[in-house]
Amino acid sequence: MAVTPPRRVLGLQLADGIGRGNMWACLSMAFASTMIISFLPAAQPYILGAVLGVGKADQGKVVGLLGVAAEIAMIASLAWYGALADRHGRRPIVVAGFVLCALGTALFPFAANATVLVVLRVIFALGVAALSAMLSTVAIDYVRNGSRGKSYGLIGLFSGLGAMLAVLGLIRLPKILEDGGMAPAGAARASFLIIAAAVLAVAALMWFTLSKEGVPGAPERPPLPRLVREGVTLARDPGVALSYAAAFVARADLAVVAGFLSLWVVDHATSERGMSGAEALARAGAVVGVAQTVAVLAAPLFGWLGDRMRRQDVVILAQTVAALSYLSTLLISDPLGSGMMLVAVLIGLGEIAGITTAGPLLAQQAPAGVRGSAYGVQTLCGALGILTVSALGGLLYDAWRPAAPFVVSGTLGLLVVAFGLVVRRRVTPLPESRESVGVPA
Repeated sequence: MAVTPPRRVLGLQLADGIGRGNMWACLSMAFASTMIISFLPAAQPYILGAVLGVGKADQGKVVGLLGVAAEIAMIASLAWYGALADRHGRRPIVVAGFVLCALGTALFPFAANATVLVVLRVIFALGVAALSAMLSTVAIDYVRNGSRGKSYGLIGLFSGLGAMLAVLGLIRLPKILEDGGMAPAGAARASFLIIAAAVLAVAALMWFTLSKEGVPGAPERPPLPRLVREGVTLARDPGVALSYAAAFVARADLAVVAGFLSLWVVDHATSERGMSGAEALARAGAVVGVAQTVAVLAAPLFGWLGDRMRRQDVVILAQTVAALSYLSTLLISDPLGSGMMLVAVLIGLGEIAGITTAGPLLAQQAPAGVRGSAYGVQTLCGALGILTVSALGGLLYDAWRPAAPFVVSGTLGLLVVAFGLVVRRRVTPLPESRESVGVPA
Protein backbone atom coordinates (compact mmCIF):
# COMPACT_ATOMS: atom_id res chain seq x y z
CA MET A 1 0.00 0.00 0.00
CA ALA A 2 1.34 3.43 -0.92
CA VAL A 3 2.51 5.61 1.94
CA THR A 4 0.75 8.96 2.18
CA PRO A 5 3.33 11.76 2.00
CA PRO A 6 3.40 14.04 5.04
CA ARG A 7 1.53 17.33 4.94
CA ARG A 8 3.68 20.42 4.44
CA VAL A 9 3.56 24.08 5.47
CA LEU A 10 6.17 26.47 4.03
CA GLY A 11 8.39 23.50 3.19
CA LEU A 12 8.07 21.90 6.67
CA GLN A 13 7.14 18.22 6.85
CA LEU A 14 4.44 17.99 9.51
CA ALA A 15 4.41 15.29 12.17
CA ASP A 16 1.67 12.64 12.24
CA GLY A 17 -1.58 14.02 13.62
CA ILE A 18 -0.64 17.65 12.99
CA GLY A 19 -2.70 19.66 10.51
CA ARG A 20 -1.77 22.74 8.58
CA GLY A 21 -3.96 24.84 10.84
CA ASN A 22 -2.04 23.60 13.87
CA MET A 23 1.27 24.60 12.26
CA TRP A 24 0.00 28.06 11.35
CA ALA A 25 -1.17 28.40 14.96
CA CYS A 26 2.37 27.59 16.10
CA LEU A 27 3.83 30.27 13.82
CA SER A 28 1.19 32.74 15.02
CA MET A 29 2.14 31.88 18.59
CA ALA A 30 5.78 32.72 17.79
CA PHE A 31 4.71 36.08 16.33
CA ALA A 32 2.36 37.08 19.17
CA SER A 33 4.45 35.78 22.07
CA THR A 34 7.63 37.53 20.93
CA MET A 35 5.63 40.69 20.25
CA ILE A 36 4.43 40.97 23.84
CA ILE A 37 7.69 39.65 25.34
CA SER A 38 9.61 42.36 23.43
CA PHE A 39 7.14 45.17 24.06
CA LEU A 40 7.04 45.33 27.85
CA PRO A 41 10.82 45.40 28.54
CA ALA A 42 11.33 47.92 25.73
CA ALA A 43 8.60 50.19 27.16
CA GLN A 44 9.93 50.02 30.74
CA PRO A 45 12.08 53.18 30.46
CA TYR A 46 9.00 55.17 29.44
CA ILE A 47 7.00 53.89 32.41
CA LEU A 48 9.87 54.57 34.81
CA GLY A 49 10.31 58.13 33.58
CA ALA A 50 6.87 59.34 32.48
CA VAL A 51 4.69 57.52 35.02
CA LEU A 52 6.82 56.77 38.09
CA GLY A 53 9.33 59.62 37.78
CA VAL A 54 12.38 57.44 38.53
CA GLY A 55 15.61 59.44 38.21
CA LYS A 56 17.94 58.65 35.33
CA ALA A 57 20.77 57.78 37.71
CA ASP A 58 18.69 54.94 39.14
CA GLN A 59 16.96 53.58 36.04
CA GLY A 60 19.67 51.03 35.27
CA LYS A 61 19.35 49.59 38.77
CA VAL A 62 15.54 49.48 38.53
CA VAL A 63 15.61 47.77 35.13
CA GLY A 64 18.10 45.29 36.57
CA LEU A 65 15.87 44.73 39.62
CA LEU A 66 12.84 44.10 37.42
CA GLY A 67 14.86 41.66 35.34
CA VAL A 68 16.10 39.81 38.42
CA ALA A 69 12.62 39.54 39.94
CA ALA A 70 11.19 38.31 36.64
CA GLU A 71 13.87 35.69 36.21
CA ILE A 72 13.50 34.38 39.75
CA ALA A 73 9.82 33.81 38.95
CA MET A 74 10.77 32.10 35.69
CA ILE A 75 13.35 29.91 37.40
CA ALA A 76 10.72 28.80 39.91
CA SER A 77 8.22 27.88 37.19
CA LEU A 78 9.93 26.94 33.92
CA ALA A 79 10.76 23.30 34.51
CA TRP A 80 7.32 22.76 36.03
CA TYR A 81 5.64 24.18 32.92
CA GLY A 82 7.50 21.66 30.80
CA ALA A 83 6.52 18.82 33.10
CA LEU A 84 2.88 19.93 33.16
CA ALA A 85 2.87 20.08 29.37
CA ASP A 86 4.16 16.51 29.18
CA ARG A 87 1.28 15.42 31.40
CA HIS A 88 -1.62 17.52 30.13
CA GLY A 89 -0.62 18.74 26.67
CA ARG A 90 0.84 21.98 25.37
CA ARG A 91 -2.35 23.94 24.63
CA PRO A 92 -3.48 24.78 28.23
CA ILE A 93 0.00 26.02 29.12
CA VAL A 94 0.15 28.24 26.03
CA VAL A 95 -3.23 29.81 26.79
CA ALA A 96 -2.30 30.36 30.45
CA GLY A 97 0.91 32.05 29.33
CA PHE A 98 -0.90 34.57 27.13
CA VAL A 99 -3.46 35.31 29.87
CA LEU A 100 -0.75 36.01 32.45
CA CYS A 101 1.12 38.25 30.00
CA ALA A 102 -2.09 40.16 29.28
CA LEU A 103 -2.75 40.66 33.00
CA GLY A 104 0.76 41.92 33.71
CA THR A 105 0.67 44.25 30.70
CA ALA A 106 -2.74 45.71 31.54
CA LEU A 107 -1.78 46.61 35.11
CA PHE A 108 1.86 47.62 34.56
CA PRO A 109 1.35 51.37 33.96
CA PHE A 110 -1.05 51.60 36.93
CA ALA A 111 1.71 50.72 39.42
CA ALA A 112 1.99 53.29 42.19
CA ASN A 113 5.60 52.52 43.05
CA ALA A 114 8.55 50.30 42.15
CA THR A 115 7.43 47.52 44.52
CA VAL A 116 4.09 47.10 42.74
CA LEU A 117 5.94 47.27 39.44
CA VAL A 118 8.10 44.32 40.52
CA VAL A 119 4.99 42.28 41.44
CA LEU A 120 3.42 42.95 38.06
CA ARG A 121 6.68 42.15 36.30
CA VAL A 122 6.68 38.79 38.11
CA ILE A 123 3.13 38.05 36.90
CA PHE A 124 4.20 38.92 33.37
CA ALA A 125 7.30 36.74 33.76
CA LEU A 126 5.19 33.72 34.72
CA GLY A 127 3.40 34.12 31.41
CA VAL A 128 6.67 34.56 29.54
CA ALA A 129 7.99 31.37 31.14
CA ALA A 130 5.01 29.39 29.90
CA LEU A 131 5.24 30.78 26.36
CA SER A 132 9.01 30.39 26.13
CA ALA A 133 8.94 26.76 27.24
CA MET A 134 6.00 25.86 24.99
CA LEU A 135 7.15 27.64 21.84
CA SER A 136 10.33 25.57 21.66
CA THR A 137 8.46 22.37 22.45
CA VAL A 138 5.59 22.90 20.01
CA ALA A 139 7.96 23.94 17.22
CA ILE A 140 9.74 20.60 17.52
CA ASP A 141 6.64 18.45 18.16
CA TYR A 142 4.82 19.66 15.07
CA VAL A 143 7.44 18.70 12.46
CA ARG A 144 9.53 15.69 11.47
CA ASN A 145 13.21 15.51 12.31
CA GLY A 146 14.42 16.54 8.85
CA SER A 147 12.53 19.83 9.11
CA ARG A 148 13.49 20.85 12.60
CA GLY A 149 16.24 23.24 11.57
CA LYS A 150 13.90 24.93 9.10
CA SER A 151 11.19 24.92 11.77
CA TYR A 152 13.39 26.93 14.10
CA GLY A 153 14.32 29.22 11.24
CA LEU A 154 10.65 29.96 10.54
CA ILE A 155 9.94 30.34 14.25
CA GLY A 156 12.78 32.86 14.34
CA LEU A 157 11.34 34.62 11.29
CA PHE A 158 7.85 34.96 12.77
CA SER A 159 9.30 35.84 16.19
CA GLY A 160 11.35 38.57 14.55
CA LEU A 161 8.26 39.92 12.82
CA GLY A 162 6.51 40.03 16.18
CA ALA A 163 9.45 41.85 17.76
CA MET A 164 9.47 44.31 14.85
CA LEU A 165 5.80 45.07 15.38
CA ALA A 166 6.52 45.66 19.06
CA VAL A 167 9.49 48.01 18.63
CA LEU A 168 8.40 49.78 15.44
CA GLY A 169 4.64 49.91 16.01
CA LEU A 170 3.36 49.18 19.50
CA ILE A 171 6.10 51.14 21.25
CA ARG A 172 5.00 54.26 19.33
CA LEU A 173 1.42 54.04 20.57
CA PRO A 174 2.02 56.23 23.66
CA LYS A 175 3.50 58.98 21.48
CA ILE A 176 0.56 58.76 19.09
CA LEU A 177 -1.86 59.16 21.99
CA GLU A 178 0.22 61.98 23.47
CA ASP A 179 0.17 63.78 20.12
CA GLY A 180 -3.62 63.39 20.24
CA GLY A 181 -3.76 65.36 23.49
CA MET A 182 -3.45 62.74 26.22
CA ALA A 183 -1.19 63.20 29.23
CA PRO A 184 1.88 60.90 29.37
CA ALA A 185 0.47 58.71 32.16
CA GLY A 186 -2.91 58.42 30.45
CA ALA A 187 -1.29 57.62 27.12
CA ALA A 188 0.77 54.89 28.74
CA ARG A 189 -2.23 53.32 30.47
CA ALA A 190 -4.46 53.39 27.41
CA SER A 191 -1.70 51.91 25.24
CA PHE A 192 -1.02 49.04 27.61
CA LEU A 193 -4.74 48.23 27.99
CA ILE A 194 -5.20 48.08 24.20
CA ILE A 195 -2.24 45.76 23.82
CA ALA A 196 -3.40 43.55 26.71
CA ALA A 197 -6.80 43.15 25.07
CA ALA A 198 -5.12 42.03 21.84
CA VAL A 199 -3.07 39.44 23.76
CA LEU A 200 -6.26 38.03 25.33
CA ALA A 201 -7.72 37.67 21.85
CA VAL A 202 -4.63 35.69 20.84
CA ALA A 203 -5.10 33.42 23.87
CA ALA A 204 -8.61 32.59 22.67
CA LEU A 205 -7.33 31.93 19.15
CA MET A 206 -4.68 29.52 20.48
CA TRP A 207 -7.32 27.54 22.39
CA PHE A 208 -9.21 26.80 19.19
CA THR A 209 -6.30 26.30 16.77
CA LEU A 210 -3.47 24.44 18.57
CA SER A 211 -3.60 20.65 18.59
CA LYS A 212 -5.85 19.26 21.30
CA GLU A 213 -4.02 15.96 21.51
CA GLY A 214 -1.97 14.86 24.50
CA VAL A 215 1.57 13.49 24.38
CA PRO A 216 1.77 9.78 23.44
CA GLY A 217 5.34 9.60 24.78
CA ALA A 218 4.11 9.91 28.38
CA PRO A 219 0.91 7.81 28.67
CA GLU A 220 1.41 6.89 32.32
CA ARG A 221 1.44 10.55 33.45
CA PRO A 222 4.46 10.20 35.73
CA PRO A 223 4.84 12.50 38.76
CA LEU A 224 6.00 16.05 38.05
CA PRO A 225 9.20 15.83 40.15
CA ARG A 226 10.31 12.84 38.10
CA LEU A 227 9.78 14.65 34.81
CA VAL A 228 11.72 17.66 36.07
CA ARG A 229 14.52 15.36 37.29
CA GLU A 230 14.63 13.65 33.90
CA GLY A 231 15.07 17.00 32.15
CA VAL A 232 18.01 17.86 34.39
CA THR A 233 19.52 14.36 34.10
CA LEU A 234 19.64 14.72 30.32
CA ALA A 235 22.46 17.25 30.79
CA ARG A 236 24.85 14.29 31.13
CA ASP A 237 24.65 14.12 27.35
CA PRO A 238 27.27 16.53 25.89
CA GLY A 239 24.86 17.73 23.20
CA VAL A 240 22.13 18.50 25.73
CA ALA A 241 24.65 20.25 27.97
CA LEU A 242 25.83 22.40 25.05
CA SER A 243 22.23 23.23 24.16
CA TYR A 244 21.49 24.25 27.76
CA ALA A 245 24.64 26.40 27.87
CA ALA A 246 23.78 28.07 24.56
CA ALA A 247 20.26 28.81 25.83
CA PHE A 248 21.78 30.39 28.95
CA VAL A 249 23.45 32.97 26.72
CA ALA A 250 20.86 33.26 23.95
CA ARG A 251 17.95 34.15 26.23
CA ALA A 252 20.14 36.68 28.05
CA ASP A 253 20.95 38.24 24.67
CA LEU A 254 17.24 38.66 23.94
CA ALA A 255 16.68 40.33 27.33
CA VAL A 256 19.60 42.69 26.75
CA VAL A 257 18.22 43.79 23.39
CA ALA A 258 14.68 44.24 24.70
CA GLY A 259 15.56 46.02 27.94
CA PHE A 260 18.99 47.62 28.06
CA LEU A 261 19.26 48.69 24.42
CA SER A 262 16.06 50.73 24.78
CA LEU A 263 17.21 52.11 28.12
CA TRP A 264 20.54 53.17 26.62
CA VAL A 265 18.89 55.08 23.76
CA VAL A 266 16.11 56.62 25.88
CA ASP A 267 18.56 57.70 28.58
CA HIS A 268 20.89 59.36 26.08
CA ALA A 269 18.07 60.96 24.06
CA THR A 270 16.44 62.58 27.08
CA SER A 271 19.56 63.61 29.00
CA GLU A 272 21.85 64.63 26.12
CA ARG A 273 19.41 65.62 23.36
CA GLY A 274 16.52 67.00 25.45
CA MET A 275 13.86 64.78 23.86
CA SER A 276 10.58 63.95 25.58
CA GLY A 277 10.06 60.46 26.97
CA ALA A 278 7.71 59.48 24.13
CA GLU A 279 10.06 60.86 21.46
CA ALA A 280 13.02 59.06 22.99
CA LEU A 281 11.04 55.82 23.14
CA ALA A 282 10.23 56.16 19.44
CA ARG A 283 13.95 56.64 18.64
CA ALA A 284 14.77 53.59 20.75
CA GLY A 285 12.18 51.66 18.79
CA ALA A 286 13.94 52.60 15.55
CA VAL A 287 17.31 51.30 16.81
CA VAL A 288 15.86 48.08 18.20
CA GLY A 289 13.79 47.79 15.02
CA VAL A 290 16.95 47.65 12.91
CA ALA A 291 18.23 44.78 15.07
CA GLN A 292 14.95 42.90 14.79
CA THR A 293 14.73 43.45 11.02
CA VAL A 294 18.12 41.82 10.61
CA ALA A 295 17.00 39.03 12.93
CA VAL A 296 13.98 38.38 10.72
CA LEU A 297 16.09 38.23 7.57
CA ALA A 298 18.78 36.03 9.13
CA ALA A 299 16.48 33.55 10.89
CA PRO A 300 15.85 31.33 7.81
CA LEU A 301 19.61 31.24 7.12
CA PHE A 302 20.44 29.74 10.51
CA GLY A 303 17.46 27.40 10.23
CA TRP A 304 18.77 26.22 6.86
CA LEU A 305 22.25 25.71 8.31
CA GLY A 306 20.72 23.70 11.15
CA ASP A 307 19.58 21.02 8.70
CA ARG A 308 22.83 20.96 6.68
CA MET A 309 25.60 21.12 9.27
CA ARG A 310 26.17 19.16 12.42
CA ARG A 311 23.93 20.90 14.89
CA GLN A 312 26.63 21.30 17.54
CA ASP A 313 28.80 23.06 14.95
CA VAL A 314 25.97 25.44 14.08
CA VAL A 315 25.57 26.27 17.77
CA ILE A 316 29.29 27.04 18.08
CA LEU A 317 29.20 29.22 14.96
CA ALA A 318 26.11 31.06 16.23
CA GLN A 319 27.62 31.73 19.64
CA THR A 320 30.79 33.07 18.05
CA VAL A 321 28.78 35.49 15.90
CA ALA A 322 26.68 36.57 18.87
CA ALA A 323 29.65 37.12 21.19
CA LEU A 324 31.52 39.30 18.70
CA SER A 325 28.35 41.24 17.90
CA TYR A 326 27.63 42.12 21.52
CA LEU A 327 31.23 43.02 22.29
CA SER A 328 31.13 45.51 19.38
CA THR A 329 29.03 47.84 21.59
CA LEU A 330 32.29 48.84 23.29
CA LEU A 331 32.97 50.96 20.19
CA ILE A 332 29.82 53.09 20.63
CA SER A 333 29.76 56.46 22.41
CA ASP A 334 26.63 57.98 20.82
CA PRO A 335 23.67 55.53 20.66
CA LEU A 336 21.82 57.91 18.31
CA GLY A 337 24.68 58.04 15.80
CA SER A 338 25.18 56.08 12.61
CA GLY A 339 27.63 53.71 14.27
CA MET A 340 24.88 52.46 16.55
CA MET A 341 22.84 51.38 13.53
CA LEU A 342 25.73 49.21 12.31
CA VAL A 343 26.08 47.67 15.76
CA ALA A 344 22.30 47.11 15.81
CA VAL A 345 22.69 45.11 12.59
CA LEU A 346 25.34 42.94 14.23
CA ILE A 347 23.28 42.55 17.41
CA GLY A 348 20.25 41.39 15.43
CA LEU A 349 22.37 38.82 13.63
CA GLY A 350 23.89 37.56 16.87
CA GLU A 351 20.57 37.49 18.70
CA ILE A 352 18.76 35.33 16.15
CA ALA A 353 21.79 33.09 15.65
CA GLY A 354 21.74 32.04 19.28
CA ILE A 355 17.96 31.69 19.55
CA THR A 356 17.46 29.52 16.45
CA THR A 357 20.28 27.01 16.91
CA ALA A 358 20.11 25.73 20.50
CA GLY A 359 16.62 24.20 20.13
CA PRO A 360 17.25 21.85 17.19
CA LEU A 361 20.34 20.47 18.94
CA LEU A 362 18.24 19.66 22.01
CA ALA A 363 15.54 18.07 19.84
CA GLN A 364 18.20 15.85 18.28
CA GLN A 365 19.37 14.65 21.71
CA ALA A 366 16.16 14.47 23.85
CA PRO A 367 13.66 11.52 23.78
CA ALA A 368 10.13 12.55 22.85
CA GLY A 369 8.54 11.40 26.12
CA VAL A 370 10.51 13.93 28.17
CA ARG A 371 10.97 16.59 25.50
CA GLY A 372 8.66 19.01 27.29
CA SER A 373 10.72 18.63 30.45
CA ALA A 374 13.96 19.04 28.49
CA TYR A 375 12.75 22.27 26.92
CA GLY A 376 11.48 23.44 30.29
CA VAL A 377 14.96 22.95 31.75
CA GLN A 378 16.54 24.56 28.69
CA THR A 379 14.37 27.62 29.13
CA LEU A 380 15.23 27.52 32.84
CA CYS A 381 18.87 27.83 31.81
CA GLY A 382 17.87 30.82 29.70
CA ALA A 383 16.19 32.36 32.74
CA LEU A 384 19.37 31.90 34.76
CA GLY A 385 21.25 33.65 31.97
CA ILE A 386 18.85 36.59 32.01
CA LEU A 387 19.09 36.71 35.80
CA THR A 388 22.87 36.89 35.63
CA VAL A 389 23.00 39.54 32.93
CA SER A 390 20.14 41.61 34.41
CA ALA A 391 21.73 41.71 37.86
CA LEU A 392 25.34 42.24 36.84
CA GLY A 393 24.56 44.28 33.73
CA GLY A 394 22.15 46.56 35.61
CA LEU A 395 24.78 47.39 38.24
CA LEU A 396 27.54 47.92 35.68
CA TYR A 397 25.23 50.01 33.47
CA ASP A 398 25.08 52.70 36.17
CA ALA A 399 28.56 52.18 37.62
CA TRP A 400 30.59 51.73 34.42
CA ARG A 401 28.96 52.33 31.02
CA PRO A 402 25.69 51.56 29.15
CA ALA A 403 27.43 48.91 27.02
CA ALA A 404 28.12 46.82 30.15
CA PRO A 405 25.18 44.36 29.81
CA PHE A 406 26.23 43.65 26.21
CA VAL A 407 29.83 43.06 27.27
CA VAL A 408 28.66 40.60 29.91
CA SER A 409 26.60 38.71 27.30
CA GLY A 410 29.46 38.66 24.82
CA THR A 411 31.92 37.34 27.39
CA LEU A 412 29.53 34.56 28.41
CA GLY A 413 29.10 33.69 24.73
CA LEU A 414 32.83 33.20 24.32
CA LEU A 415 32.80 30.79 27.27
CA VAL A 416 30.07 28.75 25.56
CA VAL A 417 32.13 28.67 22.37
CA ALA A 418 35.06 27.28 24.33
CA PHE A 419 32.84 24.63 25.93
CA GLY A 420 31.40 23.69 22.53
CA LEU A 421 34.82 23.21 21.02
CA VAL A 422 35.70 20.84 23.87
CA VAL A 423 32.59 18.60 23.55
CA ARG A 424 31.72 18.86 19.83
CA ARG A 425 33.28 15.48 18.91
CA ARG A 426 31.46 13.73 21.78
CA VAL A 427 27.97 14.67 20.60
CA THR A 428 26.12 11.61 19.23
CA PRO A 429 22.64 12.19 17.74
CA LEU A 430 19.76 10.25 19.28
CA PRO A 431 18.67 7.37 16.98
CA GLU A 432 15.40 7.98 15.15
CA SER A 433 13.88 4.83 16.65
CA ARG A 434 14.23 6.25 20.15
CA GLU A 435 13.27 9.78 19.16
CA SER A 436 9.66 8.90 18.33
CA VAL A 437 9.09 11.53 15.65
CA GLY A 438 5.59 12.90 15.33
CA VAL A 439 4.53 13.83 18.82
CA PRO A 440 1.34 15.84 18.85
CA ALA A 441 1.24 18.78 21.22
